[in-house]
Amino acid sequence: MLAGEGGAAQQMAMRILVTMAQVYEAKELLDIQSAHIDGCLYHGMSGLEFAQKLVEGGGRVCVPTTLNVGAMDLLHPENYDGEAEFGLRARQLMDAYKALGCRPIWTCAPYQVTQRPALGMQIAWAESNAIVFANSVLGARTNRYGDFIDICAALTGRAPASGLHLTENRRGQVLFQLRKIPERLLDEDVFYPVLGYYVGANCGARIPVIEGLPPTVSEDQLKALGAAAASSGAVALFHAVGVTPEAPTLADALHNQPPEAIQPVTLADVQRARTYLSTVPDGAIQAVALGSPHFSVDEFAQLMTLVQAEPPAANVEFIVCTNRFVLDQLVERGWDSVLRSLGVRLVVDTCVVVTPIVRARTGVLMTNSGKFAHYTPGNIGLDVVYGSLYECVRSAALGRVWRDETLWRYEKTVIDG
Repeated sequence: MLAGEGGAAQQMAMRILVTMAQVYEAKELLDIQSAHIDGCLYHGMSGLEFAQKLVEGGGRVCVPTTLNVGAMDLLHPENYDGEAEFGLRARQLMDAYKALGCRPIWTCAPYQVTQRPALGMQIAWAESNAIVFANSVLGARTNRYGDFIDICAALTGRAPASGLHLTENRRGQVLFQLRKIPERLLDEDVFYPVLGYYVGANCGARIPVIEGLPPTVSEDQLKALGAAAASSGAVALFHAVGVTPEAPTLADALHNQPPEAIQPVTLADVQRARTYLSTVPDGAIQAVALGSPHFSVDEFAQLMTLVQAEPPAANVEFIVCTNRFVLDQLVERGWDSVLRSLGVRLVVDTCVVVTPIVRARTGVLMTNSGKFAHYTPGNIGLDVVYGSLYECVRSAALGRVWRDETLWRYEKTVIDG
């Protein structure tokens, strides 16, 4: 490949990978079995020119490769509310990655759309929440790859043998012990982004081990936990004792070594973490945005029941981001027409914090996503309020924040971590 026998694009990709392997101090490259590309999201001309150069050089991916969100909803272009030139460049970039042979699924949650990598499989994935889900929930192996490196791995089928690709680097380091968290709260989806945000903020780039989660924790709850942890910290892998595949026991998660640090997690800790996910006091809201990571069918099932009982007020934007495969299932069930009739805007291929979709230019956005809560103020300039799915729906109906504070109080029955 370095000699150019596979063409100019593959040669350039391998040259970049070899250079990065030296940076990582990797002794060799290893074969990967899939890739997920974040570089298809338009940030500026450098990304477009890089992709076009690969296309001009005859580049084609040599492993199954999926695409993360772009900056356009290709099925509903009317959702885009930005400058025409930016939209044009965004489309050109998405087209370039399709020309490289990538599968255009346009989602940040590929693990809920396509065939999933198996335990121990070597992959090269970008998109922070996809990385942490693949490593943690599936037990596949990927580093935190970003723009340009992701497509280089896909074009060559190789990645540097370093970091989380190697067993010795997957040992848990910081033990988070849940202590006296109310059992009811552990069952609620709203808890998991908050816990993830707390974990990420308190472990940085180290690998957390979480002890005390119930074995009934759902995939969507783990999805939300990992996405928030990867937003507040550089978390690419977490172990949940008795839940995730590399942590059937605490000893397995720690590779039979003592933890580097132990961090108790109390109800007071998560109560404080919840406050960090809101930038303003409770009051009027202008928008609700859900779906980061992209909403699953199970999440839509919950939403359908709630929003039919309490539709959003006419002056509150209500947006749900998902992927086109989930949208197909909504159409089959007739849910899409029901949601639209109630004032819910469905967005695919992209999300509200990476491209202009929210119509409101000032005010407050409410969300049940830890990742949306983290990025909304900086990316789209709105204040943010975090709450549960039910709190978001009822608040949208009222036009102001409504909360069920009983969830965050001590009960007589608690689970001791």
